[in-house]
Amino acid sequence: MSGGRAAGRPALPGPVLLLLPLLLSRAAALHPEELFPYGEARGDQLLQEGDDESSAAVKLAIPLRFYEAQFSDLYVGTNGIISTQDFPRETQYVDDDFPTDFPAIAPFLADIDTSHGRGRVLYREDTSPAVLDLASRYVRAGFASSAARFTPSHVFLVTWEQVGAYQEVTRGAQPAEELNTFQAVLASDKSDTYALFLYPANGLQFFGTRPKESYNVQLELPARVGFCRGETDDPKREGLYFSLTSTEQSVKNLYQLSNLGIPGVWAFHIGSTSPLDNVMPATDGGQLPKSHSSPPLEHSFSHAAALEGDYTEDNLEYYDENSEEVEYPPSEPEEAGNGHSRVEVSFHSEVDVKSSGGEISRPNPDLTPSLPHPTSSDWPFHPETKSAILGPQTKEGMPLEGTDTPDLKGQVEPSEQTATRSPTLPEKDGGSPDPSREAPKNKTIQPYPDGGAVPSEMDASPAHPEGEVVFPHYPVPDHTPPLSGGRFVVRVEDDISSNTEVFAYNAASKETCEQNHGQCSRHAFCTDYATGFCCHCQSRFYGNGRHCLPEGAPPRVNGKVSGHLRVGNTPVHFTDVDLHAYIVGNDGRAYTAISHIPQPAAQALLPLTPIGGLFGWLFALEKPGSENGFSLTGASFIHDMEVIFHPGQERVHITQTAEGLDPENYLSIKTDIQGQVPYIPANVTADIAPYKELYHYSDSAMTSTSSRDYTLLFGAINQTRSYRIHQNITYQTCSHAPRHQVIPSTQQLNVDRVFALYNDEERVLRFAVSNQVGPVEGDSDPTTVNPCYDGSHTCDTTAQCHPGTGVDYTCECAPGYQGDGRSCVDVNECATGFHRCGPNSICINLLGSYRCECRSGYEFADDRHTCILTAPPPNPCEDGSHNCAPAGQAWCLHHGGATFSCACRPGYTGDGHQCTDVDECSENRCHPAATCYNTLGSFSCRCQPGFHGDGLQCIPEDSGLKPCVHQQRYAQAQAAYPGSHPQIPQCDEQGNFLPLQCHGSTGFCWCVDPDGHEVPGTRTPPGSTPPHCGPPEPTQRPQTVCEHWRKSLLEHYGGSPRDDQYVPHCDDLGQFNPLQCHGKSDFCWCVDKDGREVPGTRSQPGTTPACIPTVAPPTVRPTPRPDVTPPSVGTFLLYAQGQQIGYLPLNGTRLQKDAAKTLLSLHGSIVVGIDYDCRERMVYWTDVAGRTISRASLEPGAEPETIINSGLISPEGLVIDYFRRTMYWTDSGLDKIERARLDGSERKVLFHTDLVNPRAIAVDPVRGNLYWTDWNREAPKIEMSSLDGENRRILVNKDIGLPNGLTFDPFSKLLCWADAGTKKLECTLPDGTGRRVIQNNLNYPFSIISYADHFYHTDWRRDGVISVNKDSGQLTEEYLPEQRSHLYGITAVYPYCPAGRK
Repeated sequence: MSGGRAAGRPALPGPVLLLLPLLLSRAAALHPEELFPYGEARGDQLLQEGDDESSAAVKLAIPLRFYEAQFSDLYVGTNGIISTQDFPRETQYVDDDFPTDFPAIAPFLADIDTSHGRGRVLYREDTSPAVLDLASRYVRAGFASSAARFTPSHVFLVTWEQVGAYQEVTRGAQPAEELNTFQAVLASDKSDTYALFLYPANGLQFFGTRPKESYNVQLELPARVGFCRGETDDPKREGLYFSLTSTEQSVKNLYQLSNLGIPGVWAFHIGSTSPLDNVMPATDGGQLPKSHSSPPLEHSFSHAAALEGDYTEDNLEYYDENSEEVEYPPSEPEEAGNGHSRVEVSFHSEVDVKSSGGEISRPNPDLTPSLPHPTSSDWPFHPETKSAILGPQTKEGMPLEGTDTPDLKGQVEPSEQTATRSPTLPEKDGGSPDPSREAPKNKTIQPYPDGGAVPSEMDASPAHPEGEVVFPHYPVPDHTPPLSGGRFVVRVEDDISSNTEVFAYNAASKETCEQNHGQCSRHAFCTDYATGFCCHCQSRFYGNGRHCLPEGAPPRVNGKVSGHLRVGNTPVHFTDVDLHAYIVGNDGRAYTAISHIPQPAAQALLPLTPIGGLFGWLFALEKPGSENGFSLTGASFIHDMEVIFHPGQERVHITQTAEGLDPENYLSIKTDIQGQVPYIPANVTADIAPYKELYHYSDSAMTSTSSRDYTLLFGAINQTRSYRIHQNITYQTCSHAPRHQVIPSTQQLNVDRVFALYNDEERVLRFAVSNQVGPVEGDSDPTTVNPCYDGSHTCDTTAQCHPGTGVDYTCECAPGYQGDGRSCVDVNECATGFHRCGPNSICINLLGSYRCECRSGYEFADDRHTCILTAPPPNPCEDGSHNCAPAGQAWCLHHGGATFSCACRPGYTGDGHQCTDVDECSENRCHPAATCYNTLGSFSCRCQPGFHGDGLQCIPEDSGLKPCVHQQRYAQAQAAYPGSHPQIPQCDEQGNFLPLQCHGSTGFCWCVDPDGHEVPGTRTPPGSTPPHCGPPEPTQRPQTVCEHWRKSLLEHYGGSPRDDQYVPHCDDLGQFNPLQCHGKSDFCWCVDKDGREVPGTRSQPGTTPACIPTVAPPTVRPTPRPDVTPPSVGTFLLYAQGQQIGYLPLNGTRLQKDAAKTLLSLHGSIVVGIDYDCRERMVYWTDVAGRTISRASLEPGAEPETIINSGLISPEGLVIDYFRRTMYWTDSGLDKIERARLDGSERKVLFHTDLVNPRAIAVDPVRGNLYWTDWNREAPKIEMSSLDGENRRILVNKDIGLPNGLTFDPFSKLLCWADAGTKKLECTLPDGTGRRVIQNNLNYPFSIISYADHFYHTDWRRDGVISVNKDSGQLTEEYLPEQRSHLYGITAVYPYCPAGRK
């Protein structure tokens, strides 16, 4: 598909629909009826509907093998997965990448929900001959060499039919219409197991799901497809897995590609009694017996990168029914790595054709891919059906070669099967076949008629006798630049006009090679002549000497296009849109793609194929005695075109300026379009016939003038228009060399297979054209043409074709490649030593070449290979010419050249030129129970007598103080901080808590128990009468029946009953306990509210009856939201969990799990980032649901306060600088990092560029540094800067994946991060040195904080808090909240503000 869902495509207009069956072959994918048969009538069991359901264990009649182990039970899950053991909760695996902790077979692992009848999951074990036979034929086709005799004894089959993605339930929301259907088949013969995944056409309409409880509403995870071995006792086999998808595009391609030859069908060898290192994908794509009606296999390709191909704007997709083959330009496949176990995946793909039978033949890499005849199918045209070709394992890949075939006229006899075509010889001039031209050996020429009768079985006829051109999408992988082409001529005029403005060498004085050889290409040699020097390309290279390209290597073009047009009467402007072109040099085939031109202009530019036609002339296939454009112009020229349209006389002027070759030999070009063009309605296509065009050459210029016709098609309606085009190309030549090889004054460019296509959905304008340049042809019959000259050879795209006698030829790999010419691979000159990079230089390998780069501090000498020491530019910061304060007080920051700036070091203040010491003691940096000593640029702290510690934290010495006195001294020390108003406990003379406690600042009063804990319900507001605290007053209520009976029996027993005597048990309200027992015996029974025994409930010794309370508990009203419960004094952790903030106290570094509780309830929020201001005892948090930043005091009765409620999209990480009273946060929706005062004022954006997914953020307030992570999957990094945003730099960007959590430890001065991608916890010094791994086996960490000798992090797989010892790296404890859901941010709350040394 071309971007987006598989459903909801706008309908084509009626006339177009009527014409489509005449023009189009249906792209053949697996049809839903071609799935393995399923249904309850066939014995399928139905999985219970729901969001996270799993089947009971399915007992297999015959065990199957998965990897090396044997299993007798299988489990089927809602979420597109099969396992050999029961599934954990879905939150522990559905949102995570491979590998899983348990064995998994996943045809489409995502958060699927079948509730409310949205689809069903069916499964069964099958031993019927028909199903076994079908499975065996699929397996044998994919593993022809290793499974030629595979005969399964049983098949396990699971079908997910019309299932939907999980959706959050919201009022009025309708369920999504996108539903998926897919199938998994496991076939086993006791020794081997094979898996088949089947995805029918339009079977995948959604490609991923959003994680539950995800705070980022835009986050959607692509479905995972593959296999996991799961955990095992053998450490060498730990985590073994095979992954087929990693992006949304790779999921989309599942039903469009294949490794078996049938789009949508995938086969894998997943288990064996023989050693199996990992899952093996099908690679053979062999024959399927004729009894199975399937589309024919026509193309093959390899590498996992094929699934990653993004078939959208950066690809060219062409389809031609004018006897042309489908063109697949070569690609540069990426290595498919899954981050753990590397696998190479091979695929087979083919054009989708509705077949009425026939066989799938083994692919021959030398066969030409072809399109089948149209059929009488009523299937709609699906332009998004894709196929891709990747070659052997080379850097650039090898395309499947094609044979150019001239237009053919006349009838073609129908073959027996409409899905195949017979080879046919090409014809001369559209007439009868030419016996003198035979197809090259091992080549298949498969023409399709331009006109004439169509076989009656097809029940259709062409609408236009000259042939039709239609454009389904046949892509190349996304690494290949969009391709170019398109110029056409109907008749040639002799009216030639020339622009003689040219480039010229400077001949004012003779220049020699000695001074100027650097102006030549490094693949050229320089020659001195009588009047000056000239550059000439070396052997096996071509160009003008200034620019040389290797012969046979595919040229590429990058550029920008700008335009000021009037389309009809509508002005349209666009600036610097992208242009990419790709040319198969030894075939003369050129492709061009221009992205994001506004629709009216792009539609109107369809006839202007000369925009891309320039590249056809530049790199045309050369006939003997002729040269293409690049051989003359090199990479520096100007192409001017003036086009006059008829009949409206609209004029447009196009200028294309070539600006040289970039370091990777891509031609850079700039295009400008000015003027007026006729309006062309949407959905109208332009048809351009093949043409011949004359080019006239003079010194440094080429001119051409001609007229061209084009036909506009809309359904059965067509209209022919024309335009006149004047072209002028000026370039520089070297006039010093003798003209030993004279270029003909006139050459003829033969152009065929001209395509122009605009895709409105992708907003991409595409041209394609095939080109040959040669002498002007007469009217006589053409002689036999050597395959090298017409592109029908079988040389590799990176090889040069050398013509021999007659039709003989040889192939030679282009420079920088090696092979037999028919298959060429890149030579790594850097690894083999075949390069000229000198000392102090670095060799960088390129496709077909290499590049030298000098190391830092060196520059190239004149030979461009030797690196010499660079004289360093003057640096005022190093030579002492700056005027900054002394080095101990300020930094001198060099900005290049003679510019610099000054900044005071931490501990000093000023403008950098004058810096004065900061008196940290006046800022209360030390603990209140410590003495502060200020020094120049620093300070020190020393605990006072009676306390011990480092001065930053002081703890009273253990003198037997009672808890009240201990807490009283803590609070008194805390009160020393400005603005801090803690409650100071009141103690009696013995050091015990007074029963009545009051807050000196707020006026609230309350009662406490002997441990100092507040007695619920006793708090009174300021100004009211304090509560009565002390011994409880006698109850005023009368005794209940239970209490009266109990009192009477105790008096009867003398106050102390024996073990065998019964006494009623009453609850706190005086009611009978529902369970009553006889003394201390095990004889128990239930009673009603009146104490009467409930019949039949009396138990025997050893058992206790289950009794139900008969009295409703008293009504307790909920406390106002938010529910703030003040924590006790001491260190504790605060963690964010969706709509609440949790409290987890520490005993030393141990988690006090039994004392954990909810600190703050925030309904409707999703709290992510969290931090604590130790000065004012305030907790701050970010809320991505409300898009706010808020805070709340930990004092009793405090209410939350929103401090920032605008300009936020997805605020995530948050950190507090309590020294400077500032907060910093990241916003992954806006890709920004901002700061503000703690009250939300003085807000400022620090960074808004070079950020993709900023998340965690940390601060070092003492040294004045800010750190943050960016989990950009393409280039993750950790950066730092000063607190005012200066001196930004990357700290870590190697060997990291998803750095979610970040913390700075002020005591050890270490910056540490938790990585959900690498599963590691690592630390480094603030300057990026001393990096070390603390723990390398995390689950899925989100946030992390450091305290004492432990780290504490939240984990999404465990949904809890996990502690890690800093020294040993051991996972010491975990806390799992009773309410299980994802935990986000975490922070530590100290009794006092932590600090560190400078």
